[in-house]
Amino acid sequence: MDVRGKHIFIGLSGGVDSAVSAALLKRAGAEVTGVFIKGWYPPAFGPCAWAAERRDVMRVAARLQIPFLTLDAGTEYKKGVIDYLLAEYRVGHTPNPDVMCNREVKFGAFYRFAKAAGADAIATGHYRSGEKDQSYFLWAVPKEILAATLFPVGNLEKDEVRALAKRFNLSVAEKKDSQGVCFLGNRSMEEFLRAELGDDNPALLYTIGQRISRPHGPWYVVGKNDVAKKEITVSRTRISGAHSVQFKDANWHAESARATEAQYRYRGPRVKGHVEKDRFVSTEPLPEIPVPGQSTVFYHNGELVGGGTIVA
Repeated sequence: MDVRGKHIFIGLSGGVDSAVSAALLKRAGAEVTGVFIKGWYPPAFGPCAWAAERRDVMRVAARLQIPFLTLDAGTEYKKGVIDYLLAEYRVGHTPNPDVMCNREVKFGAFYRFAKAAGADAIATGHYRSGEKDQSYFLWAVPKEILAATLFPVGNLEKDEVRALAKRFNLSVAEKKDSQGVCFLGNRSMEEFLRAELGDDNPALLYTIGQRISRPHGPWYVVGKNDVAKKEITVSRTRISGAHSVQFKDANWHAESARATEAQYRYRGPRVKGHVEKDRFVSTEPLPEIPVPGQSTVFYHNGELVGGGTIVA
């Protein structure tokens, strides 16, 4: 898209990637509006870092001389991410909150907000190739929303982005990448789950493939026999040996027949094969046991084709 004169809403998180994205759009002649998206935060866990992140966004907006808005997406976050996450854990699955957050909040709620305000397109600081490729987390975003989204740093490497941030004299040029999910504040995912689900059921808290500390190990969780009975199965290895993965709730960005590779976890290896109805059949044994609730994401020549939620 030629962005000259176009009104682009850019999601500003307070990090360097989105800040540089905004700077690149403005340099290209776009009319840029920065938007900070506020999520939902467990009250019992105390204040989150969102206020500090918002201040960083305000500094970036001031430096670039662009308008700045705040979108309160707490309702969408709570219902579409947190409630979904807890429901999946309660049945023994291991959901991917980043996938749901992108679909429901960072793209879904943001896109609706931007379009209602008259934006021509939205933009984010996600990477779509290279070492930081985040396309694995984008499969569930509706096709029409991705088509209306710009990724100004999508094909750059991290060191290139930081160099640009210094060139644009952005205050976040040296800021460390965020870790985890903001709604947890300084708490870990495990702490959050124990607070919400209790800490006496390993079938809820452990993930298939997870290494656990036990005598005569290492041991890996390879199955959850009965969540109600609080039973898990462990093994000395987490190698699968299976040649197919069943999935549900597929979202396609191209014809499923184009899928020639599948990826089962972020930064995991891509396995060659093809789609047969609700299964991806690989040409070689899977390197790890598929984790129910996680994502299987399909590619063709490095391009995102679609994805689904792993059933088994």
